[in-house]
Amino acid sequence: MSATIGRTRWALPDGHIPAWSHGPEPEMTSHESVCILNAGETEAHVEITVFFSDRAPAGPYRITVASKRTRHIRFNDLKDPEMIPRGIDYASIIQSDVPIVVQQTRLDSRQAQNALISTIAYSG
Repeated sequence: MSATIGRTRWALPDGHIPAWSHGPEPEMTSHESVCILNAGETEAHVEITVFFSDRAPAGPYRITVASKRTRHIRFNDLKDPEMIPRGIDYASIIQSDVPIVVQQTRLDSRQAQNALISTIAYSG
């Protein structure tokens, strides 16, 4: 692969971790996740900053993605420097030192009829 794939800055304006779940854990735990593709030759050092409507941002959360690999991160699992609150809306900016591709997915299992949404982030 000779062409660069991805960008170094991505925005996810619609974030929300449902406050409860229905079904067996961890498979059916309601969650918000981000899939990061690093198709390049160099390890990606990624920072995630989370923004809220009523308080200062959280982060940065630091993630490493090996070259020519993908990594799925649940926002539910981010704990350092703090946990992301459940049941409230947020947005995030994802910054990398090398080009990456970012996709967002949410599993809402608050009822037996589950909902799964996915979207490519905005790169800018």
